Order: sequence, then structure tokens, then C-alpha cells
Amino acid sequence: MKVKTTTPASAIKPSAKDSFAITFAPLSVEEAYAKADDQANGAIVLMSGMVRNQTDGKAVMSLEYQAYEPMALRVFYQIAADIRSSWSDVSRVVIYHRVGHLKIGEISVLVAVGCPHRREAFEACRYAIDTLKHTAPIWKKEHWQDGSSSWVSIGACETQDCE
Repeated sequence: MKVKTTTPASAIKPSAKDSFAITFAPLSVEEAYAKADDQANGAIVLMSGMVRNQTDGKAVMSLEYQAYEPMALRVFYQIAADIRSSWSDVSRVVIYHRVGHLKIGEISVLVAVGCPHRREAFEACRYAIDTLKHTAPIWKKEHWQDGSSSWVSIGACETQDCE
């Protein structure tokens, strides 16, 4: 489904039912799931992005994330508004992203969508993570086993190759 952005990101106000965060604290799958929960839901789809031990076959030791928080949160709000415009039955949207130094296996991003039907929940969740990765002002620095490192804007990532 093609989603159109209908309102400038600066004008978007988050829904009280939704939850958004950029934090140094470890992310909790249980918390994101609970925030997406609603009695109207028949499905909650939760996507957890984790730090993996390699990129393109090169051994990764850790990642470091930075974000321009005010703008990133506006992007998160816009994603939720776009979701509600395209999938009107969505009851809750949760988008959390970590910043700081993360070790292999730690969660870097959580997206959860609650909805009466699973198809819409899956579609909206995929839209949220794909759009976040291409539009949010978030950067990661990969620290490789050989001692080198490199900053990458997650917006420059290919959907299946990053995070």
C-alpha cells in the first residue's frame, strides 16, 4: 500500500494512545508490547531490531547510535499519522530507538502496532520501520573487530541490509 504524507511533520502532534522514545536506556519488548495493547486489538505486531555481529561479512564488535532527537521524534509522529491515515483501524503505534553505545545482541529499535486485524498490523509495522530507516535523522557508527569504525546514516541503508 502506498502511504502519502498528508501534514508537515512540524505540525503533527502525537496521539495520547501512542508511545515514542529516543533513549540511552535499554529497550523493553514487554514495555513496547504493553503500550501497543488495547482491547480493540486482534493483533499486535512487534519488530525488534538488534545489533548483529557482522555487516557484509565484516566482524562487528559494537554499534554507537546518535540522533537529532527533536526532528527524529517529529518523524516518528509523522509515521504514526501516516499509519492512521492508511490503516484507520490501528489502535496503537509504538516507536522506540536507542542511542549510545550498544553491544552485540542489544535491541536498537522497537516498533509495535496494535490493530484489530493481523494483515493491517503487519503492513503498518513494516511501513513504520522502513520509513524510520529512510527518514529519521539517526546515525550509527559501526565498530569493527579490526579496530576501525565508520559512521553511517541509517537513512542511507538498504531496508534488508541495515540494523
